[in-house]
Amino acid sequence: MTDTEATQRAGDTGSEPRIDFRTSPDRYRHWKLTVEDRVARLALDVDEDATLVPGYELKLNSYDLGVDIELHDALQRLRFEHPEVGAVVLTSDKPRVFCAGANIRMLSQSSHAHKVNFCKFTNETRNGIEDASENSGLKFIAAVNGACAGGGYELALACDHIMLIDDGSSTVSLPELPLLAVLPGTGGLTRLVDKRKVRHDHADFFCTTSEGIRGKRAVDWHLVDEVVARSQFDDRVLDRAREFAAASDRPAEAEGISLTPLERVVEADRIVYDTLTVDIDRELATATITVTAPSEPPPAAVEDITAQGTAFWPLALARALDDAIMELRVNEREIGTWVFCTEGAAAHVEAADAALLTNSEHWLVRETLMFLKRVFKRIDVSARSIITLVEPGSCFTGTLLELVFAADRSFMLDGTFEGSNQPPATVRLTGMNFGPLTMPNGLTRLAHRFLHDPALVAEAEERVGEEIDAEGAEELGLVTFVPDDIDWEDEVRIAVEERASFSPDALTGMEASLRFAGPETLETKIFGRLSAWQNWIFQRPNAVGDEGALKVYGTGRKAGYGKERV
Repeated sequence: MTDTEATQRAGDTGSEPRIDFRTSPDRYRHWKLTVEDRVARLALDVDEDATLVPGYELKLNSYDLGVDIELHDALQRLRFEHPEVGAVVLTSDKPRVFCAGANIRMLSQSSHAHKVNFCKFTNETRNGIEDASENSGLKFIAAVNGACAGGGYELALACDHIMLIDDGSSTVSLPELPLLAVLPGTGGLTRLVDKRKVRHDHADFFCTTSEGIRGKRAVDWHLVDEVVARSQFDDRVLDRAREFAAASDRPAEAEGISLTPLERVVEADRIVYDTLTVDIDRELATATITVTAPSEPPPAAVEDITAQGTAFWPLALARALDDAIMELRVNEREIGTWVFCTEGAAAHVEAADAALLTNSEHWLVRETLMFLKRVFKRIDVSARSIITLVEPGSCFTGTLLELVFAADRSFMLDGTFEGSNQPPATVRLTGMNFGPLTMPNGLTRLAHRFLHDPALVAEAEERVGEEIDAEGAEELGLVTFVPDDIDWEDEVRIAVEERASFSPDALTGMEASLRFAGPETLETKIFGRLSAWQNWIFQRPNAVGDEGALKVYGTGRKAGYGKERV
């Protein structure tokens, strides 16, 4: 079964179709991307009928996952294809409406799992906006030229600067609680008080009124940065965008690379990319993701890296792994354990890391580094158990060694398999393990691993470039277990079978609690609350019961609430 022929995978649940996260501007149905000099304009103009599944219309620039898949793609293209752009204006091409947020009919008819996956991907896209602002010199302006509600305002909150049109009717609002008995699903409450520093009492009023707030009060309460008269709005937005672009360090004269279509083959129990393969065992609810090292050392000179474009191995890996994660999250929801393996020449991975670190100031290399960081963060916040197997023939070096540190449990073979002529497995640290690939909590995975003794990070850094065998890796604390050939098969089998026997709900809660020790950040707050809010509130009768607010919205009937507080 080819990718284009596949409409539904054997592991899918219900009648929801398989969702493809690949798209391109010539296929957009909802966004319009234009670039002029150093300013890009990304305008929302949702096609009401272009829904992922039947049963609802995307009225008033409301969105479903398909709308956000396009937004994610557009942001990636701005990063890689338009290095000259220093500022992005997010706005609407529909009169008097910016965005009404997530489509309520879509939410009402979707499975719980789809709602959670939808909100998680949407929030990761907004995190990507903030990442580009912080690390890439790409600033975002929300030009709110009409009513802005719910997820629409959450999109604006992800931007650096919010400009609200002053036309007597346009407002910003987070009406989820009064109208739907749920909460903003993509970080709205957290960004409101943590990012924009809105006062508690002001935020309380704002989040419990469905009418929204406009004009001077919106500015005074820090809900927006400025309010501009309709007659001056477009000119003021462009002036502000040019001001932000002028301060950007993105190269005005650079030529971008083309994000060519991502090639893959999807079969019933297998997905094959150029840089990795996913094999699915449905009986054990396990996906084995095998990453392949480059066949030769990647180029070291930045001119050659640019010439390779998407064929540059670290970028090709980031694109494939990103797509594979989303495929497994959304289209293979019952596959609860991901097992990471690698194969190939560790020296070639080390060479790729050296190319990234040496040229990290170049715009394309910087974007590749940030893309890798975001992809590994997707693993961190995925509701899946992660196991890593370090065997003879593996290449867990530098960037790929992060998969060991991200795992809930890792196994490294001590010695070789009987009858094998391969040398014992080793791991190799590089500079990529000590800075570029930070977690949502802002720490490197090694710093997170050694919170109890930060000196151990320095000890590990002294071993950069060495081939470290199982005994050495265990002494340094880099792996969990180092069974020998006699015990390997049983220990790995028991770990995988045990995972498949536990409650997925309890595992999700446990993993999310254990993975982010140390400092709390905007990201960890959002994802921690996301798990709690959605896995509880989205399943409560007050929201989704027969008389729940989300179910009766638009019918004229009043929601029926159980009044007990729990």
